Amino acid sequence: MSTTIQTPRTDPTGPRSGARAEIVRVRVPERSWRSELRAIKIVWRRELIRFKSDRLRIVTSLVQPLLFLFVLGSGLQRLSNAGTHGVDLKTFIYPGILCIAVMFTAMFSAASIVWDREFGFLREMMVAPIRRGSIVVGKCLGGATVASFQGVIVLCLAGFVHVPYDPLLIGGVFALQLLLAFSITAFGVMIAVRIKQMQSFMGVMQMVVMPMFFISGALFPASGLPGWLTVLNRLDPLTYAVDPMRRLVFNHLRISPAARRALDPGVTWWGWHVPALAEAGVIVALGVGMMLVAVWRFSTSE
Repeated sequence: MSTTIQTPRTDPTGPRSGARAEIVRVRVPERSWRSELRAIKIVWRRELIRFKSDRLRIVTSLVQPLLFLFVLGSGLQRLSNAGTHGVDLKTFIYPGILCIAVMFTAMFSAASIVWDREFGFLREMMVAPIRRGSIVVGKCLGGATVASFQGVIVLCLAGFVHVPYDPLLIGGVFALQLLLAFSITAFGVMIAVRIKQMQSFMGVMQMVVMPMFFISGALFPASGLPGWLTVLNRLDPLTYAVDPMRRLVFNHLRISPAARRALDPGVTWWGWHVPALAEAGVIVALGVGMMLVAVWRFSTSE
């Protein structure tokens, strides 16, 4: 139901005029699925406007992925010729670079909750007549959209690393980027809802992001690893985005069977080769689960 709040307003002419105090009625609209969708859209749009207006952020977010792709890839190419069976190392690590470009941007998008809390804007959103979960959903969708746009920039560089601009390849990689962006943003929001200082969030981000990237198999095949590293690789959510992206890329390349076996062995669970759709399902399930945890934690916070 809608709520009407009555507040008295004093007549500026004073009590001698004999006028009665005027009642100002403030109507708070009732909650409905339309109002919640409108709130989600506003939060989502705010994330896009913030990203569009911060051009320095767009540029700086690309520096590290490009360093990994062109500097590290080119520098180690001569040492890795025997192990890659003639495949360019930059082509091999390209799917992992696509993931890290999305990952960094998604985590920075989630950090906006901490900024909003420090500057008081989050309190204004929390007193709005909407469910707090709508704010979290809007943040996750906004961060996923922004991170996907950033990933598209790196996706446009495919030709420079000998990856063809095939429509099926580009569409499949973009869909995986979108799912990964949503999951990583949900993960970041889940962490950010209880952190009150930006310095603390940045420390947590550095502690989590780089290990996830290196363990995911972005720079090495996921087979033949030591036991402890195999376990960590299978527990890493980023693994289930890197592997299907690499599979899509390699399916559109003309390489030898030996190179495919060595560089694209796939992810296995107790000997079962996990299909690409199942890996995408893992990403979605993790993203939805972490978003629900973020909604619960945000709804119970002060």
